[in-house]
Amino acid sequence: MNFEFSDDQKALGEQARRYLADKCPTSAVRAILEGPEPYDKALWKGLAEMGFLGVVIPEEYGGLGLSYLELCLIAEELGRAIAPVPFSSSVFLATEFLLAAGSEAQKSAWLPKLAAGEAIGTFAFAERVGAVTPRTIQLAAADGRLTGTKTAVPDGEIADFVIVAARSAPGSDARGVSLYIVDLTAPGVSRAPLETIDPSRGHAAITFAGAEAQPLGAGGEGWSIIERVFDRAAVLTAFEQIGGADRALEMARDYALERMAFGRPIGSFQAIKHMLADMYVSATLARSNGYYGAWALSTGAAELPEAAASARVAATQAFQHCAKNNIQVHGGMGFTWAFDCHLFYRRSNLLALGLGSLSTWEDALIARLRARNAA
Repeated sequence: MNFEFSDDQKALGEQARRYLADKCPTSAVRAILEGPEPYDKALWKGLAEMGFLGVVIPEEYGGLGLSYLELCLIAEELGRAIAPVPFSSSVFLATEFLLAAGSEAQKSAWLPKLAAGEAIGTFAFAERVGAVTPRTIQLAAADGRLTGTKTAVPDGEIADFVIVAARSAPGSDARGVSLYIVDLTAPGVSRAPLETIDPSRGHAAITFAGAEAQPLGAGGEGWSIIERVFDRAAVLTAFEQIGGADRALEMARDYALERMAFGRPIGSFQAIKHMLADMYVSATLARSNGYYGAWALSTGAAELPEAAASARVAATQAFQHCAKNNIQVHGGMGFTWAFDCHLFYRRSNLLALGLGSLSTWEDALIARLRARNAA
């Protein structure tokens, strides 16, 4: 594979970097972390005006109609800025589910609003602690209504609608799982915010008490749709993590060059050099796997399942490694609230669980590589 982003795509990424540097400094992230607002509404509006919320949405639905490569680069810049907006839940998940399985009426109803930033969407998956499997999905769907509770729904408190994985047939296998769209402002829905390591990206428990729901896609095909959408979201999230890892590495490098000890920059000490080198290797490995995922996603390659898993694993490891060691390079001050290190550490751990844990994706990668080798 010989892959590189085009000059036009890189220019779009640079435009996104400049915009976010101006509109989303770490002080804006802190304002959400420490204040009453659940997300940066001004930034969300600005991202919509820039067209970033509808990058891959077709033009007939109000989007830009660009490719996933452009979206990958925008995701990377949002990760660098640790932007406190519901981008991943609304763009990587809700939009992708609609594009993958929505009817013409559903697409016409929601995609223009998503592209314009007039609606926020999300996906409700987990019902308890631990890995989500077809067996763990027991929220019931009957006669067009949902009954049960979903937990840890990303941006669930602020979303306007949610796509829900529910059991439409008795049993515990994947054939009984279907997808539904629920208007979260309708009767029969209640939400409760949950505390997480990163309050700048809120989560909520959502309870459905006979809430009206529209089927999304064919009945009984929910699990297969989830797997396809999650592979796409894994690549996009990997780029968000790559952006965060790179920025954490830059912070550590810059501090190591300016912080003096015993009359020398601490970056001249072997222990710091090795730490920074390990961070660089981790971030570079993640970028390599991310490029593989971007190529597979943009071309519809048969290798997408394993490319998505490898990108997800490498990027999760890199962001957590770089965010943790950024604190270490900063020493005792790195642990304080006044320094920005904890902002990246919070986000790295939150993103590590967003689509399933690291071990879940490691197991998926092994299984997919074995299946391909056996074919």
